[in-house]
Amino acid sequence: MWQRIPPFFRNKYILTVLALLVWLTFFDRNNFIAQVRLGRTLNDQRQQREFYKNEIKRDSIAMLEILSDSLSLEKFAREKYLMKKDNEDIYLIVEEKEEKK
Repeated sequence: MWQRIPPFFRNKYILTVLALLVWLTFFDRNNFIAQVRLGRTLNDQRQQREFYKNEIKRDSIAMLEILSDSLSLEKFAREKYLMKKDNEDIYLIVEEKEEKK
């Protein structure tokens, strides 16, 4: 039976290295598959961090603009919170969503 196995695979060092690679790839707690998943998660977290940094920057600029100018504050209040002056009427147009059947 040993004669059928190529001499390359009969070497105890090669067998040890192959067993180690199989162990590290599939069975170890920090296996290769888990490392790939963690790498994807890390990339997703980095993208989310950049997105939130950009959102914070955009919101900070908008807040500074609102707090520095009374006309932009009034515009913001009218658009966001539907505030109005005493002699005005506000009409809201709400589009109904079509239900899928």
